[in-house]
Amino acid sequence: MREELLFHEYDIFGVIEGQKRTIAERIQSIPPNAILNASEHDLIQSLVEDFRLNVPVIKDGEIYSRDSGETQVDVSQDPYRGIIDRSEPFFIPGTKVVIAVPFEGDPEFFKVQPQTFTTTRPRGTIANNEVLLTYITTSHEANAIKQEYQRAVAEIKQYLQWLSESATQFNNQLGGLITQHVRARKQRLLADAGMVAAIGLPIKKRHGAPTTYAVPVRRRTPEVTRPANSAAFLPEPTLSMQDYEEILRIMGSMVRVMELSPRAFHDMGEEDLRFLFLVPLNAQYEGQATGETFNYQGKTDILIRVEGKNVFIAECKVWRGEKEYQGAIDQLLSYLSWGDTKAAILVFNRNENFTSVLEKIKTSTPTHPCYKRTQGQQGETSFRYVFCQPEDRNRELTLTVMAFDIPTARQEAEGSRV
Repeated sequence: MREELLFHEYDIFGVIEGQKRTIAERIQSIPPNAILNASEHDLIQSLVEDFRLNVPVIKDGEIYSRDSGETQVDVSQDPYRGIIDRSEPFFIPGTKVVIAVPFEGDPEFFKVQPQTFTTTRPRGTIANNEVLLTYITTSHEANAIKQEYQRAVAEIKQYLQWLSESATQFNNQLGGLITQHVRARKQRLLADAGMVAAIGLPIKKRHGAPTTYAVPVRRRTPEVTRPANSAAFLPEPTLSMQDYEEILRIMGSMVRVMELSPRAFHDMGEEDLRFLFLVPLNAQYEGQATGETFNYQGKTDILIRVEGKNVFIAECKVWRGEKEYQGAIDQLLSYLSWGDTKAAILVFNRNENFTSVLEKIKTSTPTHPCYKRTQGQQGETSFRYVFCQPEDRNRELTLTVMAFDIPTARQEAEGSRV
């Protein structure tokens, strides 16, 4: 086993440029059906993990000595020894010490030269996620060997630090780079399949619609975009995120009315609450919102359809504990067909501490089997999640949970007496 010069075969800039080319080639090689039907987020995250530069890190606490013991040392070329014939080997007893330096990371980086380097590079042998440093001596000066290997380890760590600086910069840009390539490929595939003309179908707005429940000052034409949803790339309408937000704001405005006048609504059940939202929705979207509309496996509270397809589904639920909340999510998912991508649950709190209810929503939602990730809070009482379809983990839907505290008339009366 002969030690080799480390950090000298490849240049870090060449490695990064090669990685970029490989990323483009990999994304281009993904089968069209796979890239169109996969969850874009999951695909990108998978590729990020595949192409992340993983510079080794030395495990200082695990350095140990191995394969050490007596050996024969050729001293024929030692000028300080009185050897008559130096053309032949001249062996004397000596000691071999091998220091194993464990690391975690990609061992290929021990072949890469960083942007900054010294004229003298470390030497060693890479084997089984260890750097092996070999020392042979004819004396028994343990201190000298200790100083030598500590100097070598420090030098190796310095080279790894230089490499890490370049790798970190690349890794920080990796998500954006891969996203750009994935989306560009998807757009090309859709264009090749003749889908461009199907993008941007509008939801027809009612002429002169009142703006009582509309938050934005400037109105615009709602749009429906179409992602590919099958091997044949048949388009499915899906509500744009801007219009999704607008619909949620309309419903949120209606709840504000309820919060200001709880006596008018405290006797209403979940089914009655539904109709309160249908009025402003139908005022803004012509004939698109319906109640008790059969959809896939059941009946839902609020439904907006375009061309016979569901583009928005919402459920209204009074908070009765985490178990029923989980059941509400199950119920909503059971209503969703393969093409649905936008949904909401409106939670009304009447009996419990509202702060406690909000905390239970935040801790309970991620435990659902179809939960994929959290997209943050939209406010103190509104939470955004990404779920998958129960029968297809690649098909994702956006779920917003909006919680509202609606005191009962009795609670309001008690509060007024305090």
